[in-house]
Amino acid sequence: MMRRSGEVKETLSEQPANLSRRRFLVASSSLAGAFVLGVGLPIGQSRAQTAVSVMPAGTRVPAFLEIRPDSSVRFLSPFIEGGQGIFTAMAQIVGEELDADPATFMVENAPAGSDYKVMDTGMRITGGSQSVRSSYTTMRRLGALARQMLLQAASAELSIPVDQLHTEPGRVIHSSSGRSISYGDLAARARDVPVPPVDTIKLKDPAQFRWIGKPVQRLDMHEKSTGQAIYTIDCRVEGMLHAAVQHAPRLGLSTGEIRNEAQVKAMKGVHSVHVLPGAVAVVAERWWQAKRAAETLQVVWNEPVKPDDNYMPSDFSSDAFITALAQQPGQGEDAEVRGDIAQGMSAAKTTLSATYHSQYLNHAQLEPPSALARFNADGSLDLWIPNQAPEMFQADVAKRTGLAPENIMIHSPLLGGFFGRHFIYDTAMVYPQAIALAKAVGRPVKLIWSREEEFLRDTHRPAAAVRFKAGLDAEGYPIALEAISICEGPTEGIAGQQGAKLDPTAVEGLAGKSYAIPNVRIAQIYKKGPVKLGYWRSVGNSMNDFLYECFLDEIAEKSKLDPFALRLRLLEGNQRLTTLLNAVAELSGGWQAGPYTASDGSLRARGVSMASPFGTEAAAIAEVSIENGQVIVHQVWEAIDPGSIVNPAIVEAQVNSAVALGLSQVLLEETVYEKGQPVARNYDMYPILPPSRMPKVQARIVESGAKMGGIGEPPLPAVPPAVANAVSRLTGERVRSMPLSRLKFS
Repeated sequence: MMRRSGEVKETLSEQPANLSRRRFLVASSSLAGAFVLGVGLPIGQSRAQTAVSVMPAGTRVPAFLEIRPDSSVRFLSPFIEGGQGIFTAMAQIVGEELDADPATFMVENAPAGSDYKVMDTGMRITGGSQSVRSSYTTMRRLGALARQMLLQAASAELSIPVDQLHTEPGRVIHSSSGRSISYGDLAARARDVPVPPVDTIKLKDPAQFRWIGKPVQRLDMHEKSTGQAIYTIDCRVEGMLHAAVQHAPRLGLSTGEIRNEAQVKAMKGVHSVHVLPGAVAVVAERWWQAKRAAETLQVVWNEPVKPDDNYMPSDFSSDAFITALAQQPGQGEDAEVRGDIAQGMSAAKTTLSATYHSQYLNHAQLEPPSALARFNADGSLDLWIPNQAPEMFQADVAKRTGLAPENIMIHSPLLGGFFGRHFIYDTAMVYPQAIALAKAVGRPVKLIWSREEEFLRDTHRPAAAVRFKAGLDAEGYPIALEAISICEGPTEGIAGQQGAKLDPTAVEGLAGKSYAIPNVRIAQIYKKGPVKLGYWRSVGNSMNDFLYECFLDEIAEKSKLDPFALRLRLLEGNQRLTTLLNAVAELSGGWQAGPYTASDGSLRARGVSMASPFGTEAAAIAEVSIENGQVIVHQVWEAIDPGSIVNPAIVEAQVNSAVALGLSQVLLEETVYEKGQPVARNYDMYPILPPSRMPKVQARIVESGAKMGGIGEPPLPAVPPAVANAVSRLTGERVRSMPLSRLKFS
């Protein structure tokens, strides 16, 4: 099962159910017979202590893994659960080597702390599709250490040599006599067994896996389907007040006169009215009272005397800005150079040039941003926030408040969606406001942004214009390709300036393509804009693979080449990608570009595309028709090769999820600014893909045995270009921008 990770009101102590690391150690010590694997415990707290200075990551985590008397397993996950299934995957990986059924696991998000930085990079973030692939060996080793300690405890309990014992799920068994003892019964003794040296642990042969590679049922399914899962907006503590805000209509404005402050203070339930940077807030007994009061405030917003980088001009138009991007002069800074682009273009029999665009996008996650802040009598701060990197948020809060990090307890409830929204974005964060309000009123405060406030302050996927030029040989195959992207990359946008090195997130999906084109130049012209940027699911690949793969189809069209055959030709010698491309064709019943008449009489066509994001390879085919000028996507087939996998059911779910979001961005989604303000303040003006437009999706997992790649983001980037290429094939009209809702097709 999945344990609730938000705060639940407790009858006696009113303490959080999502315990801090410090509180967890205290609570754990009171569990009679509980076995806590963790070599970072204070000296003397456990005789299973070893020298912590030399222990590798994932073996020195205090109270990482707890086996209880009933043989259930409590596990603190270093990675945040937000619907992607990481709790289940972690239970499978650790449980595999521990020899404990994942169904017996109770998993929670771990608190902030350096002990949880178990990624190969030494970091701890849940993003970039890194969680499983960056910690796979470490988490397996953690389970193996625990299993070995249980074997040693059983050896002492039964007076039998360790080499005569083995494990079955949840039990240690004497091979000769059949005598057995449960993990729960061994918990007390195992707690005092020294942690074995890591180099003495042997991991399982994958051929012996019970759970890794199997479609194990999600641990969070029951609680989510019964409404018991806890998110930040569900958290509550004793004495808590609620807050809502009204932001300035544009970034950079400051609060002037509040014309009706006295009347608002007199509204039912209102506790107080506050001025925050670029916003006003109302604190009340209930959130709806706070929301109505905040919306009622009549505020005079002042222009800055000297605008800074956070200022949004009143005349800004996203349409005008995107149009101007393509007109930026220059050749840009090299991101990738292969061969000699000038020589390749000179040798070409013909050339082809085109400019493509991508749009700004909101994150538009269903969970509204929120934060609960509580200052405690000892001066410490408890903070419940949706986040993808607890230690990063802890450090940011320390910088803002002056508190020592150890006095800041970050609680990480379940996330209602990731999409890159829950990183640190200076102008788009709720918790600085919640902290300020809690400090001002002297009581815990939970602040929730309304949907309208979220659309006003959300960060965005960048917009870009890319100038393509290809040199073609006598047969029409590309021998030279240049792509110059005019944009501000998301990492540059977050930093507020161009870095010393080119932002790789600005060009990923353009650079690093596997097609055998001998002369390639990929470059970026940095163009800063006033729209605040952030990471979006699959980051630069989400737009750049669309741009590149659609231009590749344009090359095929000009050369009268089949787009599928063109890709096969450009992948000659690349067995992994050739296998993948053929796999998606086979999955679709065989490649056919069309147009052709379907069984229902509709005229249809198909498009194909490929992408290589986050260490994983993907290939997609989409089938479309046109009805009343609108694109109808009937089917999407996608083959994905992440090297190896943990849970095929989760992989297939992620493919379906990525297809939905990929379709949403290519068909519908777009953030539009007029007069410095977003046109959309809710889903009525920012449509996302409705269930009625979701096509049938078929996925095929190809395990090539290559180094493990990501799962959460890689299926997305190949979907938009497959759809656009199918539309171009069907209509004869070249699609060079998203969303397709801006275009009318016959």
